[in-house]
Amino acid sequence: MKYPTFFDFPAKSSLAARLTVLTAVIAALISLPLLFSARSQTRPRTTGTTNSNPPGTPDETVKVDVDLVTIDALVLDKKTARVVGDLAKDDFALSEDDVKQTITHFSQDSLPLSVLLLVDRGGCLDPFGTEVRHAAHDAIARLKPTDEVAVMTYHDEVELLQSFTRDRGLISDALERVPPHDEEAHHCLNKAFFEAASYIQRAGNPVGRRVIVAITGVTRDFDCMGGPSNKTASQAVYESGAVVSAILPRTSEQQMENGVMRWATRIGRLGGAPYLDVQTLANETGGEILQDKPENLDTTFATLINHLRTRYNLAFVSTNKKRDGTTRKLKIEMGQSAQRSRGKLVVKARRSYVAPRT
Repeated sequence: MKYPTFFDFPAKSSLAARLTVLTAVIAALISLPLLFSARSQTRPRTTGTTNSNPPGTPDETVKVDVDLVTIDALVLDKKTARVVGDLAKDDFALSEDDVKQTITHFSQDSLPLSVLLLVDRGGCLDPFGTEVRHAAHDAIARLKPTDEVAVMTYHDEVELLQSFTRDRGLISDALERVPPHDEEAHHCLNKAFFEAASYIQRAGNPVGRRVIVAITGVTRDFDCMGGPSNKTASQAVYESGAVVSAILPRTSEQQMENGVMRWATRIGRLGGAPYLDVQTLANETGGEILQDKPENLDTTFATLINHLRTRYNLAFVSTNKKRDGTTRKLKIEMGQSAQRSRGKLVVKARRSYVAPRT
């Protein structure tokens, strides 16, 4: 398990020893803001794709309405958590900053996916063991031929192993080339999600649906120094339009590590220590965090792919014509007729978007 950079443990120290050290120094977290000096980073916003595709696959020519706001929505039955997949456009009500909007485009499973697998290689525990790797291979095989996949890994640094491609052979090779787990490295979530969002915005299919799937055992960590702040990373995710989901291989050791990091970040928050929370990203973008024992992750991955495939795609042109780069709140609700006929429904969708700037 790796904590903020200033916690240095011997290479072979046990998990229990590390937790003891962390408990002894937790009061120091109050002074964390003085130790973090992450600088905001920005990159030029570009739209396009850089695909490595199977021979004979034609290049795509697309036209994008830059004022069209697209939203993915997953609808679940609140009691059973089952996907509700037979709704119509009129069953949805959409508003922006409490102003009703007209849904101009509506579909389900008709747009290609751009899926970025983001694999954690830091901390005490390796979340990408043999069983998880096998489950990831099977999950990729369930995607449509038109879906593209990229593979990125992270710990102290972020590495793009495979750019977006529809060639499943290249993706399989990349999953086998995931670098070894480094117990001495950190979970640099601020760096990982900033780079993932920047890449998916730059290289993902501009007419497709963008998804970042993190494979990790830790959903919270303090900002790593030398990288963008968690706020900058989160803003990059929101601007990319990507849905953030995560797969957690659940073991007793993983639950201990993740629990300690949740506890540490809560204490650190009292002193303003910056950290990134994957659950918050998932909530804000309409994604989900799924977890199970490593031997059961075939089913977990299948559930995630099924949810991606059955999400509704809604789009509208905002009545607010200002191109001011502001964050605008979104709200999707189910119509009264749908609620009456189907009972209580839960909608998972992004809660905001960043308006274009002239």
